[in-house]
Amino acid sequence: MRLYRCLASVTVAVAVVLSAPYDAKPYARGAAGEEQDPPPFGAACRTSIEGSHVVAHCHNPYVDVDRVRLHIECDRWWDLDTDSAPVDAEPAMTVRLTGRCWMEVRSVWISHQNRGS
Repeated sequence: MRLYRCLASVTVAVAVVLSAPYDAKPYARGAAGEEQDPPPFGAACRTSIEGSHVVAHCHNPYVDVDRVRLHIECDRWWDLDTDSAPVDAEPAMTVRLTGRCWMEVRSVWISHQNRGS
């Protein structure tokens, strides 16, 4: 009976330790291996479509350079989809990207690449 009580308390203790969240464990992260959040990154972009023409304005409020590209998917199967040349949005800079389809535009999006500081 004594062995059963000891085994029960050990089982409960192991279950409590294993169910604790990762951040609650005091040994989970040491001072030297402290993880930091990455610095904020990415230009804020607005796109507008008028007929077959697309215009995007991207403003980069952060320190790292953001290389942005405009991607346009055209609606017609024979109309070629286009990708703009990459443009570096420097810190506190707004860049303008343009493109078009021959006919209707199906969708547009902006891709971002971190160029570092």
